[in-house]
Amino acid sequence: MVDVRRTVVGTASGVVAVGALGAVLAPLRTHLPNATDGLVLVLPVLGAAFVGGLRAGLSTAVAGFVVFDLVFIPPYGTLTVGIERNWTSLVVYLVVATAVALVVARLADGLAQADEVARSRAESARHLLGLSELLLAEQPDLPGAMVGAVRSAFAIDGVALLQLVDGRLEVVGSAGSPMTAEELARIRSEAHLPVPLSTGASHDVVQTLALASSGRPMGMLVLRGAPDTRAVREALPILANHLAVALERAELHARVHRAELLEEVDRLRQALVGAVSHDLRSPLATIKVASSTLAASSEVLSDREVKELHELIDLQTDRLDRLVTNLLDMTRIQAGALELRRTPTSVTDLVAEAVAGLRAELGDRPVTVVAPDPPPLVDADPLLVGQVLANLLDNAQRHGPPGTAIVVEIAPSPGGRVVVSVSDDGPGVPAAERRAVFETFVRFDTGGRSGLGLAIAKAFLDAHGDRIWVEDAPGGGARFVFTLPRAANPAGVAR
Repeated sequence: MVDVRRTVVGTASGVVAVGALGAVLAPLRTHLPNATDGLVLVLPVLGAAFVGGLRAGLSTAVAGFVVFDLVFIPPYGTLTVGIERNWTSLVVYLVVATAVALVVARLADGLAQADEVARSRAESARHLLGLSELLLAEQPDLPGAMVGAVRSAFAIDGVALLQLVDGRLEVVGSAGSPMTAEELARIRSEAHLPVPLSTGASHDVVQTLALASSGRPMGMLVLRGAPDTRAVREALPILANHLAVALERAELHARVHRAELLEEVDRLRQALVGAVSHDLRSPLATIKVASSTLAASSEVLSDREVKELHELIDLQTDRLDRLVTNLLDMTRIQAGALELRRTPTSVTDLVAEAVAGLRAELGDRPVTVVAPDPPPLVDADPLLVGQVLANLLDNAQRHGPPGTAIVVEIAPSPGGRVVVSVSDDGPGVPAAERRAVFETFVRFDTGGRSGLGLAIAKAFLDAHGDRIWVEDAPGGGARFVFTLPRAANPAGVAR
């Protein structure tokens, strides 16, 4: 349709131009030689051939021959040729005009083809650029994103991506018209990776693209109803390389992730073994010495000494119980089995319970509670928050100098929160370690290490949607601060 329209336009414009030039040059025909008139009438042939192609050029050449004879060859106004030499002029004109039409038409066709190639390559580049940007981005469902992008970019009826799963080619992503079971069975039975690249029709309207990178087969792309255009034909081999590289990159990323995960698991395992062996060995050794002393020397020990040994065993047993509780809590957290049971709770009551549970370890160390009267209620899980307070108090007891006080402050905060802090007079936490101190079993350049207590406290508060951080305490030491949601005061609940 486009070629016919182009021929008609070129022919019409050439014939009109020939007629117009004949009318313009008619008054001058007695003053101009026939050769000049013929050369002028070749110009419309050139334009017609360029616009409309060879047929338009030849038609214009015939029209020019007629106008040349009627207007410039005597006797004027007739097709009769008066003298023999004028036949030479007419024949030369027709030969020259025909040659010009042939040359210009071929030139125009070449330019049109070059323009089509340029447009095709520009279109391919645009499609491939869009696909490259998509494939370079992190995609949670890379196979689905790949087939969807290929289908929309090239207007393909259906696209399917097949990869080796347990030694068999399986569809891992599809878009558009799905592949039939018969087609998939035929492809699976005939295709053994790597397969040759096919850009022509196979199995009627189904084409296959082998995807290979670094000499390894990555999969197969199956196209249904792909347009048979230059842009698609040129883009398919490049597309296969892009998709193969993207699949390989995703595979390498997964391997790196697994390696990092295994490395982290190994690090935690080693740290856990080291930490637990250290934390278990110390109280177990103390219990063993005390129990052995009681068993071997009970008759020579005074009542005061026996009481001290019993209290030591009780104290170290509590330490072991807290360590096992922390390990079980961390297991629950990592298994995703942590459940909140929120209820309006008094933080001061939770502090009192935590102090009572740690009284044996705290000894005569004072714990000062600073809270408004009446103290605010929080909407939280009392068991979890009690464990957070116990871990922070135990941390303060271990790092604060003997005999110094631990200060617990409770205060309402704007935004419906309650801020709770636990301060000690110890060495504090360097600014560079304040994030890592809440991680499990991290060794610091200063020689210390984090255990389970602070990590569990952070996990419990994260479950509440709140946060915990550490800062410098007034006058020196560490101040661990966390927030909890404030609860409305129900009727009958003491504050």
